[in-house]
Amino acid sequence: MKFPRFHWWRTVFYLIPLISVYTIVLGTLSIASSMFERDGHFAHRCARAWSKLILITTGVRVHMTGIDRLECGKTYVFVSNHQSIYDIPILFASLPFQVRIIAKASLGRFPFLGWHLRRTGHLLVDRRDPAHHAILARWKGLVSRGLSLIVFPEGTRSVDDRVGRFRAGSFLLALEVRLPIVPISVSGSRHVMRKGRLITCPGEVALTVHQPIQAPALDSPSVRDARALAARAREIIQPPVEQHSRAVSEPLAVGRSV
Repeated sequence: MKFPRFHWWRTVFYLIPLISVYTIVLGTLSIASSMFERDGHFAHRCARAWSKLILITTGVRVHMTGIDRLECGKTYVFVSNHQSIYDIPILFASLPFQVRIIAKASLGRFPFLGWHLRRTGHLLVDRRDPAHHAILARWKGLVSRGLSLIVFPEGTRSVDDRVGRFRAGSFLLALEVRLPIVPISVSGSRHVMRKGRLITCPGEVALTVHQPIQAPALDSPSVRDARALAARAREIIQPPVEQHSRAVSEPLAVGRSV
């Protein structure tokens, strides 16, 4: 009989119980604070603490470059490729901004995590009925409070190191609110926890923050405009991800040939 590897045991009996404790404690604090603080700043500090604890406990080290390209206190739309479920804590722990995410509505059903998302201004979207105008109204409300947004336009996690096609919906919203778009390349998180596998491993993650793209001032932006902007953002994000993938695979290939 084949026994599970070390990292499976570590994930199931060490990481999952600890992360559950972090989620319950910090989720409870976040939800309680939302009853007294409308701007959600304390709740966001809870989310950042939760993210940092997850990364430390798992053994994930993030190396970020390019953050100096951004202005402190400005509102942005952060657009990132999506390799792993760990991308969310990686971005929350690394970006020194008040951020919210667009996520699928099913996340709102999770105890504590979902309650936190619903109570603190994150946009939970039913993909079967996106309700564009309702999402736009809520997004404008977040912008008026100086909150930035994190978007994963691929719509799902990648099963390899390739960057998938970017959907236009979130870019159309960005054009309508006329916010600068910040492309972010996340490289290496797939090896921390791959899609469809209950194994989490320590790892090194490279986070590249690119120069913001100023959304053009269009009176009536179209889906075609959004698709062009999505393609431009993907062209910026893809090269560092591919370069990191080659850098990781080449030493492995050399090792096998020796």
